[in-house]
Amino acid sequence: MKRLYILRHAKAAPGEPGQDDHARALTLRGIADAEAVARYLHKNGAQLDRVLVSTSARTVQTADLVLRALETPPRADYRDALYLADTGKILATIQGLPVRTGTVMVIGHNPGLEELAAFLAREPVRRKERERRDVLEEKFPTAALAVLDFDIERWRDIQPGEGELVDFVRPKDL
Repeated sequence: MKRLYILRHAKAAPGEPGQDDHARALTLRGIADAEAVARYLHKNGAQLDRVLVSTSARTVQTADLVLRALETPPRADYRDALYLADTGKILATIQGLPVRTGTVMVIGHNPGLEELAAFLAREPVRRKERERRDVLEEKFPTAALAVLDFDIERWRDIQPGEGELVDFVRPKDL
C-alpha cells in the first residue's frame, strides 16, 4: 500500500510586470491557509516518508509551514523539475521513488497537480468518495490537499485511475 498526498501551494502574491514568477511569496492569507492544512495533517496523524517540493518561493514556504507541524518531519527534496511541471513530469518523479518510501507528499503548482489528482483517482466506489471527487473536479484551489491510496508495492507501478481518493480538503473546509 502506498499513500500520495498532493498539495497545491498556498495563495501567493500576484505577479508584477517584470517580477520573477519563481520568487513570488505567500500572502498573509496563504500563510494562514498553509498553517490550517498543517494543523489538519497533524490532527489526522499524517506520517510522511518524503516530501517532493517545487523550488519556487511559494512552494518552499508552504512546505516549511507544513513540515513544522508534523511530529516527525520527513526528508524534503526540493526539485527544480517540479516548478510548473505537467502531469507527466510529476508522475515520472513519483514513479522514480524508492520502494521503501511508503507515503509521499508532492507540493507544487496547477494545472499539473489538479490534473494529476484527477488522472490517478479511480472511479468512485462509495458515496463519500464520489462527493470528494466531485469537489476535486470542481476546483483545486490554492492550499488544497488530495490524498490517494494505491494498492501497489512499488511507486513505478502507479497507474491512472487506480488511486482511492480518501480525502480532499480545501482551506475553506478547515
